[in-house]
Amino acid sequence: MTFTKNPTPNEKPSPKTSRRKRSPSPSYSALEKVQAVLAVWTDRCKPVEACRQMRVNWVTFQQWQDRALEGMLQALERRVNLNQGAALSPRLQLLLRKQQRALSTDKLDLRLAHLQPPPSKVANAPAPQA
Repeated sequence: MTFTKNPTPNEKPSPKTSRRKRSPSPSYSALEKVQAVLAVWTDRCKPVEACRQMRVNWVTFQQWQDRALEGMLQALERRVNLNQGAALSPRLQLLLRKQQRALSTDKLDLRLAHLQPPPSKVANAPAPQA
């Protein structure tokens, strides 16, 4: 009969159970990110190659592309006349409205009114006239 040794709290875990340390993600300047995104957009390289060269995963590269596109859209947006009081671009105003709608409690109020029992009709009914 063989016995297995239970590890004591002072012993180090075996290499199989220890986690591999995550390598720090490289930090790149905006110019380097732009060059990588434009290389993909102009078909000079494939997205996989750009990710491999920059040592970033696909999700990070996709975020760079989204931010680059957002920056271009914002830069090409019509300049708003600040004298008229509109400090935000129409696109940003739309985004703010969407966020406010998401935070709105109107739907919750309707749901609560639907779930609560209606007030009794006897208490609110007018007194019969003689």
